[in-house]
Amino acid sequence: MPTVMELEKEIQQAKFEHEYQKLMLNIIFTSNWLSLRHSQRLKPYGISPQQFNILRILRGQYPNSATVTLLTERMLDKSSNASRLVEKLRAKGLVDRCVCPEDRRAVNVKITQQGLDLLKTLDGKSDAMHADLHNLSEEEARVVNQLLDRLRG
Repeated sequence: MPTVMELEKEIQQAKFEHEYQKLMLNIIFTSNWLSLRHSQRLKPYGISPQQFNILRILRGQYPNSATVTLLTERMLDKSSNASRLVEKLRAKGLVDRCVCPEDRRAVNVKITQQGLDLLKTLDGKSDAMHADLHNLSEEEARVVNQLLDRLRG
């Protein structure tokens, strides 16, 4: 049986006003915990979770390019600055940028072969990338997904 990390122990708080308060804190705490673990796993590859997200979006668009607007719409972290992230990825050779011929104000972004190769490497590490989630069975993961979708609905 996997070790259970009880929120009360993790944040050293014995009581909550009600279950909804505990749920809110638990979701925030767990999100931050998972984000930190995800960042640590990506660090050896020189990319952030937000950059990883952009690369995955661009791979989904490949062989077509995407506008920065499309990237912003599809990103998991809506507060991220997609233009700045694209520029960092371009400097690493993972994406190319070019002015859109139809609208000179827009920029098209396309993943490079180097970016595709990096994602292929990370795909091979998928089990390690999702290791923290394996404390749940697939059925439990399905139920949590349904509940989180319902929460946002």
